[in-house]
Amino acid sequence: MDRFVFECVPRWSDMDVYGHVNNARFLTLYEEARVALMFVAARKHGVTSLEEGVVISRHEVDYLRPVDYGETVRIEMWVEEIRASRFVIAYELFDEGALASRARSVCVPFDLVAGRPRRLSPQERAFLEPYVLA
Repeated sequence: MDRFVFECVPRWSDMDVYGHVNNARFLTLYEEARVALMFVAARKHGVTSLEEGVVISRHEVDYLRPVDYGETVRIEMWVEEIRASRFVIAYELFDEGALASRARSVCVPFDLVAGRPRRLSPQERAFLEPYVLA
């Protein structure tokens, strides 16, 4: 299994009144990492169909410690599960090397034109499989 690693610096607008990254903004950081995996990394592997539509049917977030504004955070992601018409992305967010949050997102490939969920293609599955936790 390979973990996909994404680093970013939280923005000033991510900060709450206490000087920490706001809890809702954790989902934005996770989204940025997920987009980097499904759009940028997938495209490098010749898979562009994920860009055509993936919706989130569920998020779970555990907040383990505050994250201060301005510090680079590292998000490590992997695929927890792949099914015919959904897959689960798991995340760990590290701040200064310390685990600050864990999360999961249930992702559903979606046909935006037809307005309904669709099955993963063999190419999408092949792209995701190296990230599956064994």
